[in-house]
Amino acid sequence: MQIATWNINGIKARLETLQAWLHEASPDVVCLQEIKSVDEGFPAQPFEDLGYNVATHGQKGFNGVAILSKRPFDELIPRLPGDDEDEQARYLEAVIPGDTSSVRVASIYLPNGNPVDSLKYPYKLAWMDRLIDHARHTLSHEEPLVLAGDYNVIPQAEDARKPDQWINDALFLPSTRQKFRELVNLGFTDALRATSSAGGEFTFWDYQAGAWQRNNGIRIDHHLLSPQAADRLTACRIDKHVREWEKPSDHVPVVIELSV
Repeated sequence: MQIATWNINGIKARLETLQAWLHEASPDVVCLQEIKSVDEGFPAQPFEDLGYNVATHGQKGFNGVAILSKRPFDELIPRLPGDDEDEQARYLEAVIPGDTSSVRVASIYLPNGNPVDSLKYPYKLAWMDRLIDHARHTLSHEEPLVLAGDYNVIPQAEDARKPDQWINDALFLPSTRQKFRELVNLGFTDALRATSSAGGEFTFWDYQAGAWQRNNGIRIDHHLLSPQAADRLTACRIDKHVREWEKPSDHVPVVIELSV
């Protein structure tokens, strides 16, 4: 089973780009972030025509997550538990049957947190605490679990071309990275790091200042795998070439393969 994550940066603006990549890569499951669409406005038909079931958790104008799956959903959980007053659409979880076992997959759009001296950064850290609590509970099921998405976290200095540029940014602050380590230390495996120790493997290049042309990128899109999923991991890749396409997202797809 191939499971991809991609911050699409607007589903309607990137519809043809996503369709082209689906034709090329044909992943079994796609976790999308920043769809920027309400549920009823999401263009599901083009993906259904390609054989995908579609689930969304959206809101008007910004945020929003979705999961596309070639297999039917056994279970769907929109919203991250822990704060009933949080209306931001940033989390969607689904159970998807495989050939030998089901996989629980979450599409995550973790808050950016900038500017740091605003309420956005405490919200980011509180959201990460909620994710840690939910992940801890979900791990108790002892099933293949994939937390995939745009984490807005640069885990290590090697995950940035120029880490010094990010020292005071919410994506790279010590408190942010400590929360990410706390999540990983529950028992998760970073899929890319489990398959490659190479540097310079980025998933995001800003539209500004020629970041793509200079390869001034960062790695903020991650698959975190439970022990049961990590045992089934056979490959992980970054489809970097998609960033060169017309009307690209500033992120690129990251794809893992599990033997399930």
